[in-house]
Amino acid sequence: MDERSDAWLVGRARELLAITQAGERAGLARHVDEMDHLLAQARRRDEPRLVGQLLRAATAIRVVDSESAESAGDMVEEFLSHARRNKLLVLEADAHALRGTRLLLIGEEDDALSEVAVGLAMLDEKITPDLMFGSRVWHVLMTSTLMDLGTVLAQLGVYEVADQVMKKANRHIRNGAGSHDISVHLLTRTRLQLGWGLRLERAGEDAEAALHFAEAAAMAGGIELPFRESLFRRMPDRSAADQVPVIGAAHALGNPSGEHLDRLYGLLEQSPQRELIFVGIALARCLEHSGRLEEAIETLSDVQKRLHSTQSEQGLYLCLIREFARLSSLAGADDGGERTTSALQLYVAELEAQLSDQRLSRKTTLDTRREHERLSRKHGTMARQALQDPLTGLPNRRALDERLEELSTQVGEKPLAIALVDLDGFKGVNDRMSHADGDDVLRVIASTVRDTLRGSDMVARYGGDEFIVLLPGAPLEPAAAALRRAADAVQRLPQDLSHGVTLSVGVVSLRPDETAARALARADAAMYQAKRGGGNDVVAISEDEPDTRETVEEPSADPAWVLPEGT
Repeated sequence: MDERSDAWLVGRARELLAITQAGERAGLARHVDEMDHLLAQARRRDEPRLVGQLLRAATAIRVVDSESAESAGDMVEEFLSHARRNKLLVLEADAHALRGTRLLLIGEEDDALSEVAVGLAMLDEKITPDLMFGSRVWHVLMTSTLMDLGTVLAQLGVYEVADQVMKKANRHIRNGAGSHDISVHLLTRTRLQLGWGLRLERAGEDAEAALHFAEAAAMAGGIELPFRESLFRRMPDRSAADQVPVIGAAHALGNPSGEHLDRLYGLLEQSPQRELIFVGIALARCLEHSGRLEEAIETLSDVQKRLHSTQSEQGLYLCLIREFARLSSLAGADDGGERTTSALQLYVAELEAQLSDQRLSRKTTLDTRREHERLSRKHGTMARQALQDPLTGLPNRRALDERLEELSTQVGEKPLAIALVDLDGFKGVNDRMSHADGDDVLRVIASTVRDTLRGSDMVARYGGDEFIVLLPGAPLEPAAAALRRAADAVQRLPQDLSHGVTLSVGVVSLRPDETAARALARADAAMYQAKRGGGNDVVAISEDEPDTRETVEEPSADPAWVLPEGT
């Protein structure tokens, strides 16, 4: 696995996730174990975006049912912490969605609603695509995040908002999705339409429900072509409707008839918990349509026995009970059946009225919490903007001065390395291309340098194409080695991102009683030494020999060269 590419790790993780998304649970423990091995390999490579994608997959594969969700708490929190620490906004929003999924599975619905509100508020902001992911991958991540948020909303019964959120994913699907992403998108939206239609039937809105069943059937038809090229395990000689329970159920609920019976009986045996309800109701209706009422009732009774006692969607379970009661009342029309049916209808109407009030309350709560989170983030953004460079998102000179003043008081207790970073060849980018291209280069390089260093280090934009790096607790040589790694990372960037720009770096240690201005002047002098040597270099000037050049080579395997975390 050490020899596999980053793309292979992500691709294999998507394959494992596809297996669980298709409802296969038999080998779940084995798949989770393999996913953890992929994640461990990503951690060794220490690239934040790669680790983030693997953490997302390792979290999603665990929150597939209530049993696995119980033990998924630590993974969810690690995913959220990693995304937040590395400012991976889309993944952070997805972490809230998956945290909401887990909370829903363990019965904490109100907390799940709060998590979705946070995730939606994050995506309400104007989001700049993260170029370091690559355009296609970024759009796929946006699609996954929106679908995860919409799925939780659908399970909470807030179908209208869930549908809006899922429709937002369409633009990202067009910009970056492959066959598998399109399949997942259609599959998830088909589930939404079926659940929505069954809920409307409970409220007596049969005509409106029929429209949702028809839309679900249309989506089920549209999935056939992308399904053939998806990552789902499948038999190539059979249709998606024959292999995916929710797709077969959608066709049957859209047009109940005896022609669906053989397919639905086959799907019933392989259906996971949630799809079991859809397939059971669809099969019962097709049996009813064929005049086999007793078999329909027996089917629903068997489905009810197969379901676990805990459900993440009580409303969907209620649809099954309603269908069973409706068919039972038809079968017992003699001997007081009419009175039973009338009482049942009255009970269902009252119950549905209460559930409708609950859904309305949830939507109102969602809107309130979403707006509160949006305003809180806006206030925090305004505070950050006063200390943030608007182009790169890095701390600005004001933030740098404040942090440098704070750290300089601790120099007697622990060292502080200061580096001045200048871009080689940046002027040529502006001259040959455009200032917009130059801005893109600045953003990419700023992000690359930031990601290469420790979380406790500060990378600030000093002005133009110059940056200042503060490395608290770092002696001179380890600091210079860390900056050499950053320079190498920039050099390895694809040509279309960096346009050949490299780094010249001068690094010094702040002396006791030395002013920040003097230390920066020494770092500037060291940086110019790197420039004169041809650039793409790191020059360190020691405390006792201010004019001595120390060109830093690639760090050796000696642990002494590794910058200690948290020092």
